Amino acid sequence: MVDDHDVVRIGLKNYLALEDDMEVVGEASDGAEAVAQAEQTLPDVILMDLIMERMDGITATRQIKQAHTDIQIIILTSYYDEKQVIPAMEAGAISYLLKSARADEIVQAIRAAVQGESRIESKVANQLMQSMRRPTALHAQLTEREREVLLMIAEGKTNQDIADALYIGIKTVKTHVSNILQKLEVEDRTQAAVYAHRNGLLE
Repeated sequence: MVDDHDVVRIGLKNYLALEDDMEVVGEASDGAEAVAQAEQTLPDVILMDLIMERMDGITATRQIKQAHTDIQIIILTSYYDEKQVIPAMEAGAISYLLKSARADEIVQAIRAAVQGESRIESKVANQLMQSMRRPTALHAQLTEREREVLLMIAEGKTNQDIADALYIGIKTVKTHVSNILQKLEVEDRTQAAVYAHRNGLLE
């Protein structure tokens, strides 16, 4: 169990002690301790908090999973926005629960994790779905050559400048520019340049 609040760890430990098929083999108050404890105790499942000093839960999860792929990690936290959810799942967590979950739900998630099954809190699942529904950035549709042309437009280069730099004809440049404006849903070169700046394409 990994949590920077003693009360949380004590409460969970006391509850899990009532389960015949479970034993708490280690505790940690931050991510760094969690990594060390995982190395020493090799648990089947880790309950991992996210926001902690020294090392956060996402970093700890990633390090533990890299060293021990068979250890299952359940995120148990108060936070469920996508800035935590997506990185935590990408780091290798099998389940994501909120601290508002019932004790029996946590127990069920632990048993499920041992079987390789996930448990995702409904609020967390909704966040993931909203993230997946979010439209892809318009510039993702651009070809590599169109990106090159867009960057030159943003740098203030003329069609002739672009043609000379890329060794292509003016007519080809105009075709690329037309495609760029259509894909970015903008009306002119100035708006395309503004789009490139706002979306960090020049960095």
